[in-house]
Amino acid sequence: MERIWLPSYPAGIPADIDYRQYRSVGELFDEGVAKYASRTAYHHMGRDLSFAELDRAARAFGAWLQARGLSKGARVALMMPNVLQYPIGIFGALRAGYVVVNTNPLYTPRELEYQLIDSGAEAIVILENFAHTLAQVIHRTPVRHVVIASMGDMLGLKGPLVNLVVRRVKKMVPPYELPGAVRWNDMLREGERMTLAPVEVGPEDIAFLQYTGGTTGVAKGAMLLHRNIIANVLQAEAWVRPFMSPDRSEIVITALPLYHIFSLTVNCLLFFKAGGCGVLITNPRDIPALVKEMGRHRFTVFGGVNTLFNALLHNPDFAKLDFSALRISLGGGMAVQKQVAEKWKEVTGCTLVEAYGLTETSPGVTVNPLDIPQWNGTIGVPLPSTDVEIRDDEGRPVPLGQAGEICIRGPQVMAGYWNKPEETAKVMHPDGFFASGDIGIMDERGFVHIVDRKKDMIVVSGFKVFPNEVEAECAQHPGVLECAAVGVPDEHSGEVVKLYVVRKDPKLTEEALKNYLHDVLTGYKRPHYIEFRDQLPKTNVGKILRRALREEALRAAAPARENA
Repeated sequence: MERIWLPSYPAGIPADIDYRQYRSVGELFDEGVAKYASRTAYHHMGRDLSFAELDRAARAFGAWLQARGLSKGARVALMMPNVLQYPIGIFGALRAGYVVVNTNPLYTPRELEYQLIDSGAEAIVILENFAHTLAQVIHRTPVRHVVIASMGDMLGLKGPLVNLVVRRVKKMVPPYELPGAVRWNDMLREGERMTLAPVEVGPEDIAFLQYTGGTTGVAKGAMLLHRNIIANVLQAEAWVRPFMSPDRSEIVITALPLYHIFSLTVNCLLFFKAGGCGVLITNPRDIPALVKEMGRHRFTVFGGVNTLFNALLHNPDFAKLDFSALRISLGGGMAVQKQVAEKWKEVTGCTLVEAYGLTETSPGVTVNPLDIPQWNGTIGVPLPSTDVEIRDDEGRPVPLGQAGEICIRGPQVMAGYWNKPEETAKVMHPDGFFASGDIGIMDERGFVHIVDRKKDMIVVSGFKVFPNEVEAECAQHPGVLECAAVGVPDEHSGEVVKLYVVRKDPKLTEEALKNYLHDVLTGYKRPHYIEFRDQLPKTNVGKILRRALREEALRAAAPARENA
């Protein structure tokens, strides 16, 4: 197919990358620790972890797992927020020939049980704050080996004090019983006396089972092969290399959790390969603490989602930070809103560049050139070695400028869903294109404009309404902090728009907001209902959960329909 976007590439960026230069993520890791041994790989709560220290700890963890008798390809779950144990766990497991199952620490017992059973995980590393969840379900799962980490394990002399505060003062560790579990530091000491056996891991072996779809249905494990991950790291590296510091000494604020695919590929792997330092933020929802930590570093890279950028911009101390070294601000995970992007540029002096990807694509698909002078309202152009087509419901390409489903082909596209061939068949076209479920438009330069999720579309009297458009207009109102639009049943038009709003101005009224939207939205797109909330439900990454709001609205509407 013709790649009409190539002329839009910044100078020096290749049309294709060669992902075959590494056979596995482990090879990429070995290169990094040898090349940057004395540099700081990750920083957390005042503790620097060098590339050499990361190498030793990862070897110890991998050797310990091998000593437990796990076969090549065994699944190892990691259930932690951003702490130093996380990258150690990732690289140790991959080096030992295992598959990493990234697990959200905020899972309910039911969600955790499902993922452990579905993945067949035989071992898990879990932060003790969440061990009570595992304790409720472990007897029904295949997990045989448990390593319990504590917040202070890797923090040196201040570690015991940190653990005391977490356990006794803040009481953040609920009681639990996990007989036979091993403490993290005991595991490391034992593993250091062992030798990591070499394992032949190839590009077609699974590196990660990355679960997705839990907020839109039954969670599915995307099988991300070593070549998928390596390809996306190299694609992203080709894109950012011209904009990195000459000595590759990037300082990357890692606020998004490493168990999320965006942060995993970009923060954990891309800048590791480049010799950068990842500053790990354990709780990004504590905005004052995040701003305080950012103030301790001359950071060069910041990535996040729209809600995180918005929250930072509303913190009075954020604007006081030193942004002189910031060169890359990357937004993904959800649509970046115009007023947020413009305010970010005003405050930081750095353009907020929007990218797009999915768990199933490791995740990067499109990204804007990093040298654009201002936010342009698009999700950019396809990365090197990536083909993107906009297709209709029958799988046929649509003309430029017409909306359709974004379909992707490239070396970063997953092998399929774990043990779900029927689900795989629903999204994989015979010609190798993956159907994203997102609606987009491609212009004549190859830039893609995201419209919305296919499943979130609202149909009012036969007219399509995309929540992103309604939310974008609502967010322009100076009295609005956050908003979300969903469809609710209506006996006359099938569905109507309901808008949930978190106010910035407590005096904002429903009438005033409806009058404002009347002037910017055509009739069928205007919200029929507006409900003010103190907060909106979000994922741990910060994405607003429209599905939860929609289900709540449907439950509330059910009695009214029954009475009618």
